[in-house]
Amino acid sequence: MVEVIKNESKNKEDSLNKSLEQLNVNLNEVYYYTEEGTAGLFGKKKYVSYVVTKYDIKNYIKDFLNDLARKMNTSFDIEVNEHDDIISVVLISEDNAALIGKEGKTLNSIQTVVRQAVRKFGKFNIKINLDIAGYKEKRERNINFEVKKIAKEVLKTKVDAKLDPMNSYERRIVHNIIGEFDNLTTKSEGETPFRYVVIKYKED
Repeated sequence: MVEVIKNESKNKEDSLNKSLEQLNVNLNEVYYYTEEGTAGLFGKKKYVSYVVTKYDIKNYIKDFLNDLARKMNTSFDIEVNEHDDIISVVLISEDNAALIGKEGKTLNSIQTVVRQAVRKFGKFNIKINLDIAGYKEKRERNINFEVKKIAKEVLKTKVDAKLDPMNSYERRIVHNIIGEFDNLTTKSEGETPFRYVVIKYKED
């Protein structure tokens, strides 16, 4: 069960501290956001903080995925960790290929469903990265290798290179890789699900 703690105060910090005291936790153990409003006849400022514990969110994700597995008539082992403000979810099953799907589409769908389920609790900035049997890690290594090879070719020929369609996560990887090259830039073009990245040469 996820309990969202709500507290109001005339002071922004006080509204948050009340919630932390109520939960008996530190700031690094929670997700939170604060909304500003007005109260009373004279429209004095008020602040309302909303807080959930990372522990509750991680347990909710596990329960949600177990329920999803039952609905999909399958089962998988679930590992949920939190590092650098990102919740990392790793699934391992007897049929990883089916869960990953063609070009990772089923995996991405599962991640989207999990994110939407967590979003219902409020405007918390909860980042979730879901992987299945290390598929994304392997895919990232392959993208890194191929993109750097293409980047060197673009630098040599000064001819733009159009990459195959990718999802937003993979396109972001490409943008970050090319950002390391002084004379290259990137641009996403096309419509989802056929959106792709173009690597472009740029003069100094």
